[in-house]
Amino acid sequence: MPDNPADPPRTGPIDTELLDRIAAHLTRSARFDDIQARPAYAPNSVVADYDLGYFPGGVTRAYLRIRWFETDDFNIHYAEQYNTGESWECRWDRHPNDHNTREHFHPPPDAPTPGGDEDHPDEWRDVLATVLTRLDERIEAFWTE
Repeated sequence: MPDNPADPPRTGPIDTELLDRIAAHLTRSARFDDIQARPAYAPNSVVADYDLGYFPGGVTRAYLRIRWFETDDFNIHYAEQYNTGESWECRWDRHPNDHNTREHFHPPPDAPTPGGDEDHPDEWRDVLATVLTRLDERIEAFWTE
């Protein structure tokens, strides 16, 4: 039965094999204190918690949550949580939607929708390298301001 035209566009099934490869790839980075592939609370994701030694004292958690689909669509959400109860977050997305082009970025500090249209690399390793480079710049800024 075809999709109802009123239904939102879909990304397809989660690519669990690729999520496992992403988790293994991230374990080789010293940035992360804990990496979980498809934990019970986020079974469609890899969740990578940063080592808090990279952050100033007010940060209580910093993490990436990565979802990747068999269609090569993805969602990479980064968040910092603070002891004040506030958060800082952004998101890189590739998926069909009605608010941006398929490839877009939801900027910090609150990852609003709509975001800004942005091109992402085709290959998953290149996407992760781009995201991690931008987040490394964010973390370095804590110590150079």
